[in-house]
Amino acid sequence: MDIEKVFHMTGGIGNTSYAKNSSLQKEASDKVKHIIIETVQKLFVETTPKSIGIADLGCSSGPNTLSIIKDIFEAIQGIPNSPSPNNDNNNNNNISSSEFRVYLNDLPTNDFNSIFKNLPEFHSLLRQQGNNNVPRAVYDEEGRSLNKGSIYISESSPEVVVEAYFKQFQEDFSLFLRSRSEEVVLGGRMVLIFLGREGPSHVDRGNSFFWKILYRSFATLVSKGEVEEEKVDSYDVHFYAASREEIEDEVRKEGSFELERMEMSEIRERNYEESSGKESYGMVVAKTV
Repeated sequence: MDIEKVFHMTGGIGNTSYAKNSSLQKEASDKVKHIIIETVQKLFVETTPKSIGIADLGCSSGPNTLSIIKDIFEAIQGIPNSPSPNNDNNNNNNISSSEFRVYLNDLPTNDFNSIFKNLPEFHSLLRQQGNNNVPRAVYDEEGRSLNKGSIYISESSPEVVVEAYFKQFQEDFSLFLRSRSEEVVLGGRMVLIFLGREGPSHVDRGNSFFWKILYRSFATLVSKGEVEEEKVDSYDVHFYAASREEIEDEVRKEGSFELERMEMSEIRERNYEESSGKESYGMVVAKTV
């Protein structure tokens, strides 16, 4: 499978598009919004740059990326008018003359047009990102999956599959950190938002639950004769939910960055439905999958 060509989010603005079904991702980004704002403001006060570069390394095709950029812009605009330790002028003068450079990055087949179509609305508001790979070790010498009956780590997955996913995460995350270190300016900051797991168990409702739903959907299609069983058996997702300890260990071993802060949050069903006031949590999860 050519991941770069097929594993992009669903484009457009239809009922199954990422733009219409990314509220869970928005909820997750909102939970770390305060970290982004504090980081950006601290960096600006310490460096008072004339040019500010903002990069979304997984912008996808919905409105979320512009919302985050807007938050960053407003965070800088909201810095109090106080002297900077590196400049005798007021921060307010530096803010008004600063140049903002925004870089949106995703897979080549991503629907960037949907983002650009939102730019007029984005400008009016102002006036007021790593790929993971499927571990090779989950297949035998003949290319058959050792994880039959599942597309991710499950209760029935053999230990060799669990170990293969972990080693692939180490390889991919290390490469991601090393690559980003070549792009981020000296003293720059990077905020990462991704799915993880709370404890040592790989089988939890928060992550494996999604892949179980997807596998059951595939199984239904197989039973109806719409998808070949061999194709489902040969498919494993390129995803890994790392634990806090695994992330910390990899950042320390790779050595390009210092981990200043890490927070874990959970989007609970009741809290989500109360805050969204629209679709049920179950419907949102189904559309996300």
